[in-house]
Amino acid sequence: MKNYLKENRWYLLASFLLPVLLMVIVYLTIGIYPGSSRSVLASDAFSQFSNFHASFRNMLLGKQGFFYNWNASLGLNYLSLVSYYLGGFFTPLVIFFPNQLMPDALYFLTLLKIGSAGLAFWFYAKGSFKLPNWSRVALSVSYALMSFTIAHSEIIMWLDAFVYLPLIIWGINRVMDLKKPTVLFVSYLMLFLTSFYMGFMIGIFSVLYFIARLLTNWKVYKKRILPYGITSLLAGFASMIMILPSILDLRTNGEELTKITTFKTEATAWWDVIAKNMIGSYDTTKYGSIPFIYIGLLPLALCLFFFICKKIPWKNKLAYGAIAAILIASFYIQPMNLFWHGMHAPNMFLFRYAYLLSFLVITLAAWGWEKLDRENTLQLVAACLILIALFAIFWGMKGKDYNYLKPISLYLSVGFVAVYALLFTGHYFNKIPLKTLTVILLLIMGSEAFINSDFMARGILKDWNYASRSLYTEPYPSIKALVDKTKEDNQSFYRMENLDPVSSNDTFNYGYSGISMFSSIRNRHSSGYMDQLGFRSRGTSLNIRYQNNTLLADAFTGIKYNIAKAKNLNKYGFSKIDSVGEYNLFENDNALPLAFTAPRSIDKLQALPNDNLGTQTQLFNGLSQEQFQYFQFLPMNQVGTKNANVTNAGNITTITEKQSNVAKEVSWRVQIPANTQSYLSLYPYDFAELESSTATVTANGQTRQAQIGISGQYYDLGYYQKATMVTFTASFYGTKSISFQNPQVLALDTVAYKLAVDRIKDNGIAMTVGKHSAEGTVDSEEARTLITTIPYDEGWTAKIDGKKVQTKAFQNAFVSIHVPKGKHKVTFSYLPKGFIAGAISFVVAIGLFLLYLRTLKPRKTYRH
Repeated sequence: MKNYLKENRWYLLASFLLPVLLMVIVYLTIGIYPGSSRSVLASDAFSQFSNFHASFRNMLLGKQGFFYNWNASLGLNYLSLVSYYLGGFFTPLVIFFPNQLMPDALYFLTLLKIGSAGLAFWFYAKGSFKLPNWSRVALSVSYALMSFTIAHSEIIMWLDAFVYLPLIIWGINRVMDLKKPTVLFVSYLMLFLTSFYMGFMIGIFSVLYFIARLLTNWKVYKKRILPYGITSLLAGFASMIMILPSILDLRTNGEELTKITTFKTEATAWWDVIAKNMIGSYDTTKYGSIPFIYIGLLPLALCLFFFICKKIPWKNKLAYGAIAAILIASFYIQPMNLFWHGMHAPNMFLFRYAYLLSFLVITLAAWGWEKLDRENTLQLVAACLILIALFAIFWGMKGKDYNYLKPISLYLSVGFVAVYALLFTGHYFNKIPLKTLTVILLLIMGSEAFINSDFMARGILKDWNYASRSLYTEPYPSIKALVDKTKEDNQSFYRMENLDPVSSNDTFNYGYSGISMFSSIRNRHSSGYMDQLGFRSRGTSLNIRYQNNTLLADAFTGIKYNIAKAKNLNKYGFSKIDSVGEYNLFENDNALPLAFTAPRSIDKLQALPNDNLGTQTQLFNGLSQEQFQYFQFLPMNQVGTKNANVTNAGNITTITEKQSNVAKEVSWRVQIPANTQSYLSLYPYDFAELESSTATVTANGQTRQAQIGISGQYYDLGYYQKATMVTFTASFYGTKSISFQNPQVLALDTVAYKLAVDRIKDNGIAMTVGKHSAEGTVDSEEARTLITTIPYDEGWTAKIDGKKVQTKAFQNAFVSIHVPKGKHKVTFSYLPKGFIAGAISFVVAIGLFLLYLRTLKPRKTYRH
């Protein structure tokens, strides 16, 4: 191995460094570098992935557990989140970056993964193809900088898969040619431990590849079915330590499969394969996109050459052509498309398996390049001319579906293909020596990859925008200082939220327990009930938001602190206790603990569909054993408008702008009774029309802004100890018109609220939480139900005085147990369901693989 690395060190370095250097230049051209004003991640992914990686760093530092995260929307199976977002052997490198500089860490990781993909492909090419070393480097650069990689580079968790894919295919080749399974076993295991999601796609593709290669030489390769099967199965069983808990979590916590409603996929057209193989072909990564399959024009020409070269057997062409046909058909046939996604429709970033076709193209290109000699060089030139003709015909017939393509894409694509054709023609006539040709091709293919990558990065900039790095780094010191103060002042568990959040996942970064979260890994049952309580979490609960709910919701979920930029928070029960920079910290006197007891009759409580106020009322009355009426609606009068026409039709109010791209403002006046917390109720009539519309509500100098579609409906108008006439203004921006169920002012009786909270507090249980546990003492004169606001998960177990008891799902959302009368110590502990079985499988499978290796006899010959 030492000699191998020494002999190939320059090619290894080039395969790693060239893609990295080209991407650094691309990022520099659009103003992205460590410490710059922009992040390497697009706006919607920026804070999400930065915060997730910050939480992983907190875990490495021992500040939180690996199995459970109390900072993720009330609490979450952290192992499952890691398996989707943070798995991989690059992620621990975040330990070298403070949380405040996580954007720089992700810049570093993005480049490292892209370079590692190029390096992995060189190892694959070196072990699989008889090519000049610099030609292998050229293919490695093309692979590392394929369109799919760069267009999806902000989804940093997917980049690991591109490192393992070539190693897996190389491992299959080694099993079939040398009966050496180690590379395949390790590569499969690393992939599956890194990401079960991408692992599923690559696993299916690799099986298809094995079958195709098996059919190319059945007489010899049929003896490799058993070794491949043993190696693959053992790697799969070893990976169960991550996969099994994750799959069980997704299955038990409400994840649903997508129903097939159409045969043809949306937005695809017949010229897509040609269109997306042109340089700079970026449409969108949002809805309505088509697959990103470009991996270089020379690899594409060589792939065509593979199918027309007479030296390659027809059975090889048919076998590998069948895989290409399956992938291309999947782009157009919805059931096949869904299958590659695990029967779960993607949320934007469509055709997430398209890189498999790119990899197949470059693999066939390498096999074609192997067979290229002076006799058939003109066949490759013919393939180049065919490409030029296809591009020209497409351009003449493309129609409106491809308006995102500019003439420069055609000129560059035809120009590069023509250069390749001229170079190989010159080589055919002995004008260009092979060594010179190899170096020239490396330079031109690198230039082509750089130009295309620049187009992809600018496409992201226009489509999503690379977020401002300062939005993440500048608020950090102030918010973190206030969060740290709350930790110093508390021994038992509490929650807090930021009324002026940096992102929906701030809790991960700053290390506090809250409610808001955006994640594909979530507990849909608890988020669904939270939605019924007024925390907006519609549909599949990808989002849940704290903003715009009532004091009852604050109390029930244990929100003890609010952080806000406002110097005075006009919110009943909240008092200012500290400030740092432009942020202020407010403490809630009425926050409930993590657990409280209630009569057994609480088990029969049922949420009221589409009535969050009714659900809050019955919950509080059930817990407090009172019969209070907390809410009433107050009449209000419209007193003014600005750039707005207001129309009423039945119970629907529509607000339409007069001048485009200017906020629509409506002012109302209302008489608010004494001892009242008041809210403006804004419930959208049609969520589909909202887009990214925002509402800004101003009352008594206090302003709150929220995105209407993802935040709650109750916009705070303030607390009034005495009866007060209040004038307030709501400003709407983002659409030409917007409709609500008639806006109303909601009044919360703070006297009734305070009495109920105090009654519930009398039955509260102060809980001390560990990384994966919570414990407290219950003292009751009768048998009762202990209710927690810990999201229910089958991984939770409970003990009373050391004896295990059954856990129940209160409202199908929170962990609860029955406790007998008397004084008892209650302990909750968490271990992801399936982890022990997965860990046993991991140890046993690796042990069996080591035993299997001892049974193998190394072969002396290499069959290429």
